[in-house]
Amino acid sequence: MALTLTFDIAMAGVAMTAAHLDTHLSHEGGVPFNVLGWLLGTVAFMLAAAAALVLGGIHRQVWRHMGAPDAWRLVQIIALTVLFYLPVMVTLNGTLTSPVPTLLLGIGFWTVALFGGRMVARWRSTQRPMQIFQQLPKDGQPILLLGNQDSWIEVLRRLEGRTSDQAVRVLGLVEMDAHEPGRAVRGVPILGSLKELNDIIEIMVLRYGETPWVALTGTARTPEVMLQVLEVTSRHGAEIMALGHDAAAQVLEPLRPADLLARPERHLDMQPVRGILTGARVLVTGGGGSIGSELVRQVAREAPAELTVIDFSEYNLYQIEMELKRNWPLLKISCHLGDIRDEARMLDIFMTARPDTVIHAAALKHVPLMERHACEAILTNVAGARIAAQSAVAAGAHRFVFISTDKAVDPDNVMGATKRLAELCIGRILADSNVAGAMVRFGNVLGSSGSVVPLFERQIAQGGPVTITDPDATRFFMTIEEASALVLQAAALQKNAGEAGLYVLDMGAPIPIRQLAETMIRLKGKVPYVDVAIETMGLREGEKLHEELTYPHEALLATPISGVQQVCYEDTPNELFSKQVLQLIETARNHQPAEAVRLLGVLVPEYGSERAELLYRKLA
Repeated sequence: MALTLTFDIAMAGVAMTAAHLDTHLSHEGGVPFNVLGWLLGTVAFMLAAAAALVLGGIHRQVWRHMGAPDAWRLVQIIALTVLFYLPVMVTLNGTLTSPVPTLLLGIGFWTVALFGGRMVARWRSTQRPMQIFQQLPKDGQPILLLGNQDSWIEVLRRLEGRTSDQAVRVLGLVEMDAHEPGRAVRGVPILGSLKELNDIIEIMVLRYGETPWVALTGTARTPEVMLQVLEVTSRHGAEIMALGHDAAAQVLEPLRPADLLARPERHLDMQPVRGILTGARVLVTGGGGSIGSELVRQVAREAPAELTVIDFSEYNLYQIEMELKRNWPLLKISCHLGDIRDEARMLDIFMTARPDTVIHAAALKHVPLMERHACEAILTNVAGARIAAQSAVAAGAHRFVFISTDKAVDPDNVMGATKRLAELCIGRILADSNVAGAMVRFGNVLGSSGSVVPLFERQIAQGGPVTITDPDATRFFMTIEEASALVLQAAALQKNAGEAGLYVLDMGAPIPIRQLAETMIRLKGKVPYVDVAIETMGLREGEKLHEELTYPHEALLATPISGVQQVCYEDTPNELFSKQVLQLIETARNHQPAEAVRLLGVLVPEYGSERAELLYRKLA
């Protein structure tokens, strides 16, 4: 601050000196240089400038971040300097020591120096010196920016360049630790620190009559800070926003539950993935679903030679086909409506596509629903997985990727037991083939169809109550994007043909369902248990309090990829296994759910005869 003030005052002296010299040199005949007039005029002008600069607070500016409000304040300070200067000179000398042309010239030189220095600093920072004259929106939703200086600059720059698609008004900046309160960035004042956020919001509400949004930027985008901010914003009914990732989209977007996952950002090496996808023929089953469609998008980005998508839902298939054609118009796409249970149909599609890599994402995954529809779960999750693996082998595929679940570990339900059985079936099918298999287990995916997040969002929008199964229930959560990226990384790891490697994704710490519900309520600017009630409904059919990613007897090995671990497991051959699986599938096709569940308990000992017997009695 002192350096800025010293520079501006010094430039006032230099400008007035230059003006006197110019006046002296421009007169013909060698008019003597008026030393006393120069000295009095310059000192008085510097004193007037110092007073105006201090009163205007311009020394609090960050030069390289100067904006239009700062430029206007500079003009006001120059005018104030003149007002201070004139009476001082009249008092000292009874008349103006500096002639009016000299004064005007000095003011002009000083103005150029003030703006020039700041524009040079702005040019060195952004290569756009004229941005100091661009205005931020003066109307729209009021917001406070919480974060660090660099992130504020990015938001303010993007807001300056926006049209009316997102009208927001930046009221002030809040630092993580207020080292320089009172300063301004692009004319927007720094109001204080995170610790003072509650008081700052109260002041803004009183001053403007509106509750501002709080937008998190830069260093504020950590789960710990977000939860701390949510505690404050929910008391005021303030929404919490974040800087959008896509420069073409809105500058600020609502914070998502996925942003609160306590997991550091992963920087994945995509070269191994490109090695198996770029220029290859790739087939994805269930490619219209939540996870399947994200896998399709990530595959499309790696420029495969051909991308084949299979889905049973005509709407989902239509949606992903339109998206692929819109975003990757040059990509060869083949979309097929088909049931993974239909062996003849699948074999026909696979033999036509001749995929190098197959990603099997088609599945039925709703736990309570599958308890009541055991035969459907068996036919899709077991028979469908077998058909996909066998078709991949028949079509000469090099890789087969199977999406499993944490519910396959010590399953308490039909869905988990069928996915566990599918793991065993795929391992045995690929053991006698030229296909390298990768089976990937992970937990709940935030925002996927049928997941708890859309349910909570609907319940909150309706005013509650938000229903949870049990206050102590926990689940593993991961974003769709991260889960899909790690699935492809795991696929690239498995190189040995005739083997089916089992991998688990690092899901971080399990999250209490109650905490998720409370957080989502706060994200909407409401207070849990006050504005929106939370009710406990009890565990539903087949649900567990806690999920696991591995069995106790399964050892974990580190892999070169952060977030992916390999599971060491043993599959003891059983001559009756294949016959029993076929018997199970036939029983399911004959719609005998009680007998099918009993056989499932035999084939998956972890599911156990006792659990199977309980469900058997309900279904019999």
